[in-house]
Amino acid sequence: MNSGSEIMIFPIGDGIADFAVRQWEKLTREALEGGNEFSVALSGGTTPIPFYRMLAGSPGDIPWEKTHIFWVDERFVPPEHELSNYRLVENHLLRHVPISPGNIHPVPTALESPRSAASEYEKNIQSHFCLERGELPVFNLVVLGVGADGHTASLFPGRPSLSEKKRLALAEVSPGIAPPRVSLTLPVLNNAACVLFLVSGPGKAAVLRKVIAEKDRDLPAALVDPGAGRLFFAVDDAAASELPSSGLIPPCPE
Repeated sequence: MNSGSEIMIFPIGDGIADFAVRQWEKLTREALEGGNEFSVALSGGTTPIPFYRMLAGSPGDIPWEKTHIFWVDERFVPPEHELSNYRLVENHLLRHVPISPGNIHPVPTALESPRSAASEYEKNIQSHFCLERGELPVFNLVVLGVGADGHTASLFPGRPSLSEKKRLALAEVSPGIAPPRVSLTLPVLNNAACVLFLVSGPGKAAVLRKVIAEKDRDLPAALVDPGAGRLFFAVDDAAASELPSSGLIPPCPE
């Protein structure tokens, strides 16, 4: 685990969302001051929904014309499907902000297979970041969650995908994983300038302890380590209930 990881604990409420919005705004300013656009990879799930809603209503001057949205992972379903991560982000964020369709880069799930979708998504990333073969993109921000089994993105415990070193995106096709998924790979996640885990609820307390305190490397979330970047865990009291208090930042006020 990145020795520079920061654990931010918030009371139940909008603390996680507010922290995430402030990080988004800060990282956007830094990217633009460096003469770059802001590129972010977003996750699905219920925990980031308040963040997306708050971001959509943010009074800050977010330069959406210089913001590019990608997805950490996606289920191989049509974009209008109820399980689609694209649909979730579109419903709670994208339709409410003035972002150009050309700045939105979803996983192309209309293709014939998850593997072809992963290959095309990889090409789209390479094109956007102007990458040579073998180079990795540097996302300004990657937003992740943690599953109760320790998975993050669509990288699951014990799967060969955890050993992938060359691909930017891969298909996760397994009888135990339905529907099939497309996911960014660990090398891409670990090359980000900033990784932000959003974790909430008592059901995540045990796995968060294993990821942060025990550094259980059998869990994909514990393998996320942006060595040259920053790593944040923004969690609520319930999710943090099994973390040792030593060395942790005290709970943040509302």
